[in-house]
Amino acid sequence: MAEIGIPALVTIFAWWFSTGLILLLDGLRRETFVRSMSLATVVLVLALYGVATLAQDTSTSGAYLGFLCGLAVWGWIELSFLTGILTGPRRAPCPPGIQGPRRVVAAIAAILWHEFAIIGGAALVIALSWGAPNQVAAWTFGILWVMRQSTKINIFLGARNTGEGFLPDHLRYIGTYFRSRPMNLLFPFSVTAATLFCAWLFHRALLPGATPFEVTAASLLGTLAALAVLEHWFLMLPLPVEALWRWAMDRRAAARPAPGTAAWEVGLSAPCDAASLDRLLAEVADGAYGRVESLHGTLRSGSGWVQFDLAGGQAQVLSVAPSGDAAPRVVAVGPMRDLARLRSALEACLRPAAA
Repeated sequence: MAEIGIPALVTIFAWWFSTGLILLLDGLRRETFVRSMSLATVVLVLALYGVATLAQDTSTSGAYLGFLCGLAVWGWIELSFLTGILTGPRRAPCPPGIQGPRRVVAAIAAILWHEFAIIGGAALVIALSWGAPNQVAAWTFGILWVMRQSTKINIFLGARNTGEGFLPDHLRYIGTYFRSRPMNLLFPFSVTAATLFCAWLFHRALLPGATPFEVTAASLLGTLAALAVLEHWFLMLPLPVEALWRWAMDRRAAARPAPGTAAWEVGLSAPCDAASLDRLLAEVADGAYGRVESLHGTLRSGSGWVQFDLAGGQAQVLSVAPSGDAAPRVVAVGPMRDLARLRSALEACLRPAAA
C-alpha cells in the first residue's frame, strides 16, 4: 500500500502547504506583490521547462515532478488573481438587486482576465506535453481547473461556506458576487461526478499489471480529486475550514497594520480638479493606496462644492450647492502609513485647478 499511500501524503501536503503559502503572500502589503510575483514567475518558467523535459519520463520520480510542475503553474495563476494583478475589467461590488443574466455577466467581468490566464496556462501545459507518455502535469492542471470552476459556480449559486474569509482585503468586493445558501441544485451533481472520477483514478492505481509510474500517477491524481471533493463538501458543511490554514491566516492578520482615522482640513482650500479626483477614488477602490476602509469628504470645485464617499469598493461623487459655512474636510479610515500616501495624492488633485 506504500505505492498509493506515499503519493497520497505528498499530494495532501503539497495542497495544504501551497494553499497556505498563497494565502500568506496575498495578505501582505501591496508593495510586496511585485517581489512575490517575480519569484513566482521564476518558478513558473522552471515548471514549464519541467513539463517539457519530463514529458518522456515514465519513472516514479517523473510522476512526482510532473505533478509538482502542474501544481506550480496553477499556483502562479492563483497568486496572480489573489494579489489583484489578474482579476477582471470590473473591480467593483455586485450592483444591488441585479439577478439572472445581468448578475452572471457582472460576475464574469469581475474574474475575466483570471479565466483567460487559466486557459492560457492549460494551453501551455498541454502543448508542452502533447502526445507524450507523461501527462501528469496536464492532468493535474486539468483537475484543478475543472474542480475550481465547479467550486466557483456552486458559490455563485449559493453555499453555506462561501470562503469569503480567504479573500484578501483588496478583493473583498469579489465576495459580493457570492450567495449564502444551505444548498443549491448543482451541488449534488457536481460532488457525485467528482467522487466517481476520484474512484476511477484509484481504480486505475489498483489495476493488476499497472506499472510503478501508472500507480504513482493515478494515486497522485486520485488524491488531488479526493481533496477537491472534500473542498466541495466544505462549501456546505458548517465547519471552520479556515482552521486548516490558521498558520497562514494568523500571519496574514499580523502583517496588516492597525487601522486608524485621519481627518484633514488644513491645506485643502484650493479647488479640486474633478477628473483627478475621480481617478484618485478609482485607484483607492482598486487598492492602490493599501487597505483604505472608507473615505469621504467635501471639497471646493470650480463651480461650487463636491461631496464624495467611498466604501465597500464603490465611490459616489455629488455636486452640492455652496453654503456660507462650508469648509473643506476629508475623513479617511485605514492604516496610517497608507493614509499618509493618500493625503499627498489628494493634495495633488488640488493643484491643477489651483494653478
